[in-house]
Amino acid sequence: MGGSLGCHRSIPRDPTDFSSGKRKYSAVCNFSHIMVNQERLNINTATEEELMTLPGVNRLVAQNIVEYRDCIGGFKKVEDLALVSGVGATKLEAIKLEICVSSRTSSSQHSPSSIRKDFDYQSCNGININTATPAQLMSIKGITEKIAKNIIAFRTESGPFKTIEDLVRVDNINSSLLDKIRSQVYVQRSRAASTNTNGGLTYTTKSHPSPTSFSLKSDDLELPPGGPTQIPSFRPKVEPPSRVREGKPLVRVATWSLQACSSDKANNPGVREVVCMTLLENDIKLLAVQDLLDRDALDKFCVELNQASLPSVRQWKSPRGLWKCVVSDRATGPSSKGRSFCGFMWDSSSGIDLKEATILESAVVNGNSGNHGQLGLYKALFTVGSYELKLVNVHMQTTHAENGTNGTNGKNGHCDENKHHRLSPGILETLKAEKELVVLGDFGCPPQASELDILRKEKFCPLVASSQYTNISTRSPQGTRSLDNIWISKALKKIYTGQCTVVREGMTNPWIPDNWSWGGVASDHCPIVAELYLDLPFKELPRPGVTVDRGEELSKHER
Repeated sequence: MGGSLGCHRSIPRDPTDFSSGKRKYSAVCNFSHIMVNQERLNINTATEEELMTLPGVNRLVAQNIVEYRDCIGGFKKVEDLALVSGVGATKLEAIKLEICVSSRTSSSQHSPSSIRKDFDYQSCNGININTATPAQLMSIKGITEKIAKNIIAFRTESGPFKTIEDLVRVDNINSSLLDKIRSQVYVQRSRAASTNTNGGLTYTTKSHPSPTSFSLKSDDLELPPGGPTQIPSFRPKVEPPSRVREGKPLVRVATWSLQACSSDKANNPGVREVVCMTLLENDIKLLAVQDLLDRDALDKFCVELNQASLPSVRQWKSPRGLWKCVVSDRATGPSSKGRSFCGFMWDSSSGIDLKEATILESAVVNGNSGNHGQLGLYKALFTVGSYELKLVNVHMQTTHAENGTNGTNGKNGHCDENKHHRLSPGILETLKAEKELVVLGDFGCPPQASELDILRKEKFCPLVASSQYTNISTRSPQGTRSLDNIWISKALKKIYTGQCTVVREGMTNPWIPDNWSWGGVASDHCPIVAELYLDLPFKELPRPGVTVDRGEELSKHER
């Protein structure tokens, strides 16, 4: 169980005992150096074995503490320990009189058992030379582009650096230069291999700090350079699915509610990676999107797909296509933050082109009052090769029942809401006029709900059963409710392949916030993908990495 732990077990329960009644000391280790040195365990230098001597701390919790500590560069205060997975406020209260925090330089505050590790402990203030990119290395004063390349080459050939002193083994780095840069760099060592999951996908890799152990809410928290970029994201290892089924060419059409997607959210590299890689991995060529807070949010994804700044997108082996988008001129749906827009994305290199896009006025009404709102459905006409495909993009509601229900109440399958929306009878004109029509999006309720009777009356068929959940979270990766769907008209059944998928893998990313943590989902809705038998005459693509002049490519409908 490690070396001698000193007498940190014998610490008095009342910190004022140290003062002989003359002075009250804080329980956050503001004792004299001698007292802390003798009585408390320094959580910034303690080993897993030493941490396991604390009440209620098992091996798993100890590992979480060490991993979290390595990521944030050391605890700033005892209370930060509550942010570690498996600790929390209750457990912290039980152990905080037996622990303290101190920096590497404040060795007099260390516990006797962990003070000897001060010479090995590297403060994570600066650049981690085991994960830094050439650009990050060049930000270090004294490191030139040539030296940065030498560091990367040495690291690739010899493996991770074990100590900062190993840098002198790199070409063009001597002891003098090392002394100049020492305070700007640190070494974060790897741990043993472990098994992890990401979006339902299981994989084995060298253990890295759990994305969900990072805190976003701590005012004193200073993430390492690059923040969660030091945790690799893992995408499902897939090959692009075949574009042929039973000898017939097909196209994959999808719907995805992106949960209050603003421009800032779309700029998040984790969100961009999840959205763009999901489109590529599932060979989605036409996507209906709901819940956009900013009209230019979809532009971010198109630019990423067309110009590829993220490594995972850039390294995609198959053609990425030439993506365009269009967004409604005004709000068409509700959102947790007010009103939202709907839009479409499509790969124009696949022979898909937009002919027109319009808002169906007052197509959604409040289900309780019956009053028409300012909400509408977004209808678009696309040419897919020689075929004309009409889609109606739906976003009916955003407030849902508590997790654990499927969103229905009673025999009629009503949405379990105080306020819900329903399709207006005005949409009947569109449904009756268009024989071949796809109605898709976030309906806010399962397909058997009475709010959707109007679709059933016109012989539309839902492709996702009510027993198949479409929401997702890190706590409920398999979902609890059926909210999203794709409905096709009777005439379109002849081109439906019978394949419709709720995509759950690869929905999380270390860059995405998850309440107080990192590693959240890009949206609390899963994308729904349906296959239609349609022949796509693929156009010649520009070479990967070539910038596309989007201003000349987009028509008046497109953004």
